[in-house]
Amino acid sequence: MRGETRSVKAMMLALSAALLLAACGGSTKTTTSASAGPTAPATTRSAPAATTHTAASSTTVAPQSSSSLCRASDLQLSFIGGQGATGHGLLGFTLTNATSRPCHAYGFPGIQFLNRSGRPLPTVTTRSTHDFFGAAPLQALMVAPRTSVSFRVGVTHGIVSSTGCTTAAGISVVPPGDTSSLHAAMPQGAYECGTATVSPVRPGRSAYP
Repeated sequence: MRGETRSVKAMMLALSAALLLAACGGSTKTTTSASAGPTAPATTRSAPAATTHTAASSTTVAPQSSSSLCRASDLQLSFIGGQGATGHGLLGFTLTNATSRPCHAYGFPGIQFLNRSGRPLPTVTTRSTHDFFGAAPLQALMVAPRTSVSFRVGVTHGIVSSTGCTTAAGISVVPPGDTSSLHAAMPQGAYECGTATVSPVRPGRSAYP
């Protein structure tokens, strides 16, 4: 009898253990990560290119040109005579392109008067876009082979014996933008008193309007 009772208790304990295990198993949750689905392709957008605005220069500069600068080594200088009245005169000069290629010229030449021995005379120059003949504007010029540009030099006539005044027999000219010089004789000479005005180069062989 006792043996049967023990068997029944053993069976009940086994059944209770099985139920407890099943209950514990039911409380366990399996977490499954949800699929993110197809991954959208990354889109790369380039930043718009920066735009640079350059302020216009307020200074007078030579315009851009596809041709080279007219230099002293390319040019021939000639004196074409003078005009004027008592107390004031203008001297005309040409610069001729002696090469087989075009060049460009813009601006004011540099000048210095010379004595009969070719030595420099004191010369103070003033650049001017207006003289006895009126306006002499700055112009960007294309100088074809064997063609010329010209310019004017204004002088104050004095008496040879006056202090600071003398007769210039020649002139030294540095073309605009260059550093080398050209020389030309002025056969009749030019009375000058150490100062001069210089016009910018203009088209053509005549320095006068």
